[in-house]
Amino acid sequence: MISDSPKPIMVPAPTPWPFAVALAITLIFAGVVTHIVVSITGVIVLLRSGIGWWFDVLPAQREEPVTTVPADEITASPRAVDRLAPSHRKQIPVEVHPYSTGFTGGLVGGAAMAIVAVIFGLISEHSIWYPVNLLAAGVVPSLASASVEQLRHFSQPGLIAGILAHGTISILVGLLYAVSLPMFPRGATWRSGLLTPVLWSGLVAATLWTINPTLNARIDWGWFVASQIAYGLAASHVIARTAKIATMQNLPLLERAGIEGQREPNENVDL
Repeated sequence: MISDSPKPIMVPAPTPWPFAVALAITLIFAGVVTHIVVSITGVIVLLRSGIGWWFDVLPAQREEPVTTVPADEITASPRAVDRLAPSHRKQIPVEVHPYSTGFTGGLVGGAAMAIVAVIFGLISEHSIWYPVNLLAAGVVPSLASASVEQLRHFSQPGLIAGILAHGTISILVGLLYAVSLPMFPRGATWRSGLLTPVLWSGLVAATLWTINPTLNARIDWGWFVASQIAYGLAASHVIARTAKIATMQNLPLLERAGIEGQREPNENVDL
């Protein structure tokens, strides 16, 4: 006699160890900008979770039975499907700034930041080369061990390294501004010009001792934050004033999926 009761099937048992591994990796990298104890804790958690995950798979995979339901007993849910509200366009912009505006805005913001840094050098050490050499000390060994008097004088390696480092970071942050500004509501331009530089300054303050110890020992944080705000206001202003381009969010679903192409304006349609 054949039983009509549903037969269970074996499926892999749920395991928490992948989440523990993700937490461990997060702790390891968080320790880079906080304290080495955090990274050590992450390594310990990673070893323990890796061992636990291993024994969940080998030598025999953990499984558990799941009761199946016959197809003729499956019924559709009476619940309706929720639709996205119009406000979702704040997270999925229909128009964005072209990447070229981020490049331009980053250069303009970098120039504004450099002006503030030069003013700081003239007031603090009576030298326009002092802030440039401080920035370059992170990659030029001779400047990392230089005295304040030596940092006041012109250095060709310092000038080249400072321009490359400052220009690269300015362009990358400008591209980030161009991508992120359309995702926020009105007023984000001036808020990003003020709030984002302050948050960025906090991140730099937490990591500068490992990136550039010379700059960390001699930096004036008031002037540093002022230069960051000058960058944020200049870059966001330039980017916000440029014309946006439409994204694929404006296209019908069939065109976005590549199923149906756009029809030429003079194309005739037979009815």
